[in-house]
Amino acid sequence: MRKVLLAVLLCLFVASGAFAYAEPEPVRIGVFLPLTGQVAWGGQLELEGVQLAHQVFPTVLDRPIELFVVDNRSDRVEAALAVTRLIEHYNVVAIIGTYGSAFAMAGGEVAMRHGIPVMATSATNPLVTRDNPFYFRACFIDPFQGAAAANFVYHDLGIRRVATLVDISADYSIGLGNFFRQNFVRLGGEIVSDMRYNSGDLDFTAQLTEIMARGAELVYIPSYFAEGALIMKQARELGAEFLFLGGDAMDHPNVVELGGDAVEGFMFTTFGYDLELPDMNPMAQKFTDLWLSMHPDRIPSAFVALGFDAYILVLDAITRAGSTVPQEIRDAMAATKDVPTVTGMTTLNYYGDAEKELAIMKIIDGQRRFHALVHPE
Repeated sequence: MRKVLLAVLLCLFVASGAFAYAEPEPVRIGVFLPLTGQVAWGGQLELEGVQLAHQVFPTVLDRPIELFVVDNRSDRVEAALAVTRLIEHYNVVAIIGTYGSAFAMAGGEVAMRHGIPVMATSATNPLVTRDNPFYFRACFIDPFQGAAAANFVYHDLGIRRVATLVDISADYSIGLGNFFRQNFVRLGGEIVSDMRYNSGDLDFTAQLTEIMARGAELVYIPSYFAEGALIMKQARELGAEFLFLGGDAMDHPNVVELGGDAVEGFMFTTFGYDLELPDMNPMAQKFTDLWLSMHPDRIPSAFVALGFDAYILVLDAITRAGSTVPQEIRDAMAATKDVPTVTGMTTLNYYGDAEKELAIMKIIDGQRRFHALVHPE
């Protein structure tokens, strides 16, 4: 009877979990992105990429990965608070994010103080990684993007007279506008008008009228997509015939929806991923096939691809470090070289910036079409 009782108690003890196999502790990775607010569209796309990559690669070092996502609300202060929460409340060992250079810089100061490495998705301002040894990025930087745009306008389009229309309340717009302007003038081009506006403005008539009076052949708008579409629409209503060229923040399907016929012929620079890219690399093909199997009616965005890439780069660093100690992950990130990602083979330079290809796209018959690929020097 005693043996039977002991056997029953043992079974109950095992069933209770006392002798059960201990699950490995998850690796905690944070994500901070603008999921609400002015640029929520960018953060939402990048989060889709991060989550898709997590679905494909759910473990690292034979341990499950647990993602903690915090909304930075398209705000600098909230970005700093989001990073603080990820570190102090969720105890993450690495962070992915963010869309928006201003938010990256605000959150980056917090991450550096705590010694937690961060992999930016699409924050392109060079100041994001300068003087911050814990911040890296999966994307190219604006000096390259601005120079590529200037070269394209001067050499490929043969245009010599250009105006710029810059959002002076956005670090991204100011920086990219400056890099385009400097390079275009260096090539021998003329900036006939340098106009400004503030985020949230709805009437661009005064600026566009001035630009028309100056005889610009093309207007460079380093804008976010909603304002960029409105600018082009108002320009056509005024009878303007000059061309428009934008940056990566204009890479959104709603540009056509918002701008209608006014955006026909519009060109913009963006990250090196597109369905029409020649010789798509194996990781890009894997990403594309998976995305289209899940979303057959949605074209995969370059921002989704960058979210996917940022996740891959963090996992690659953890794997090479063989550790989840933040300092060791940071050191491995700094040594990233020739990692296959969706937007091209990724190597991080001395500053932690990815040296990658850039695509130039054009709206033709209301559709986003691949135009050219630019390689970093």
